[in-house]
Amino acid sequence: MSERFYHPSEPLIDKNIYRQRGRVVEELTTSSAILPRLPIPILPEDPGWERLYWLAWDTLWSRFRTPPPQSRLSTNYLDPKPDGHLEMGKSAFLSQLAGYVAGTQSLIAILDNFYAQQHDDGYISRELSRYTGEEIHEPYEPNCTGPSLMTWAEWRYYRLTGDLSRLRTAFWPLVVYHRWCRANRTWPSGLYWTTGYSSGLINQPRVPDGRYHHRHWTWIDAGAQACLDAALLGRIAVILGEPQLAEEMAHERSVLHHVINTHHWNNELYFYQDFGPDGRFIPTKSIASYWTLLDRQIIPVERLTPFVQHLRDTWSFRVPNSLPSLSADSESYNSRTGNGWRGAVWPDLTYMVMRGLRNTQQHELAHALATNHIEMIYRVRNETGLLWENYAPEDLQPGEPKAEDQSGLTAMAIIGMLLEDVLGLSLDWPLRKVTFHRHLERNEGYGIQNYPLGDEGTLDLISEGELIRVRSDVPITLVIHHGRDVVQTAVPAGRFEIRVD
Repeated sequence: MSERFYHPSEPLIDKNIYRQRGRVVEELTTSSAILPRLPIPILPEDPGWERLYWLAWDTLWSRFRTPPPQSRLSTNYLDPKPDGHLEMGKSAFLSQLAGYVAGTQSLIAILDNFYAQQHDDGYISRELSRYTGEEIHEPYEPNCTGPSLMTWAEWRYYRLTGDLSRLRTAFWPLVVYHRWCRANRTWPSGLYWTTGYSSGLINQPRVPDGRYHHRHWTWIDAGAQACLDAALLGRIAVILGEPQLAEEMAHERSVLHHVINTHHWNNELYFYQDFGPDGRFIPTKSIASYWTLLDRQIIPVERLTPFVQHLRDTWSFRVPNSLPSLSADSESYNSRTGNGWRGAVWPDLTYMVMRGLRNTQQHELAHALATNHIEMIYRVRNETGLLWENYAPEDLQPGEPKAEDQSGLTAMAIIGMLLEDVLGLSLDWPLRKVTFHRHLERNEGYGIQNYPLGDEGTLDLISEGELIRVRSDVPITLVIHHGRDVVQTAVPAGRFEIRVD
């Protein structure tokens, strides 16, 4: 073996228990076995959407695999495409549904494979071999890591389940990884860089010749994701009683808010964009800019409306299918097939934007875009018999590259958008709060059954005209948004009826 240079250890690395824990492999559970644990959408006037939802769960769960005996992978994983590897960013997206499956940590635990192979200095490779678990990238090369979304997944799991024990253990590898990224993926301004490959938008014409190199440009999605990461790590630090780490993250977040708005905002287009070493902006508008919506404090109030307006404008992002990865008024936009990230609709990116819109209280727009998206996927599936990785932006057909959804990202987006944006349900279990936005106008009753409330029970909620019928295993606070009216009420365990007329 050739001698290698070893970088000094990060002081907090010993708190990463995943590196010493060894293999923790749950017995694989069939999709039929988990059906009784899943939330059940009730949509009698939209049976096609219901069928699409159950197909999505079956597609996702069928991807679970146990690592081979000699593999360095420490837990089960979701099988990637036949020629693919386990990817950090995709795994974080797939983990967004973990809190909806009662009685198992299978979906959130796929991130443990990355924590277990963290280096002494905090580095984590963005890709692992599905067969051996070995790292695909060497540290410090431009494409070696990212996007940094694992804290986003862990925080989401905590808000859906209230599982503080998971948060305590995952926090440390996440803090150490964040410090590594801050030390190695930033410019002197504190802003971040990435590449087309490591950002996930491989062929998008953002940065000139930037598919595999940063080209000394500053990338908006990398900065916004780092800001989100710092914000969530700061919240977790407060919960865990780590005031110094909370202060460290709050300081970086404050700096990023300032420099993002100083340098990334194009005041002529009312849009956040990448910019080069000479200060010029890219000539395109990328969906990657909407990562700024995930930290609600990034965007000043006076900028939010014009920035979101691009999602409403038919000449920008509001094309027939929601949402294109590149705006329709960008020079490289491909209206026919999308040509990868030059306009194709990628459901995971659409879901990201929906999360951001809800985070900034744009619920009606999120509902309209998500409903359009679910209907588009349903109709293409009826025509082709398959779920696809991406879709054409203006025609009811798969986009290019034409590939079946084998990673589960389309399935994940279907489930998340149908529950959260179409039905309008959200859960904050540490606060014992369920929020219901009554968007749908249906003659027959619609809603949800078997909606998990942490590990303490389930909720049924059916909306029938002006009446909402609720059954809960435990007391909750229910917040109902009905038009412009907001009703908040304490709901006891048992059955309860609420009138909103």
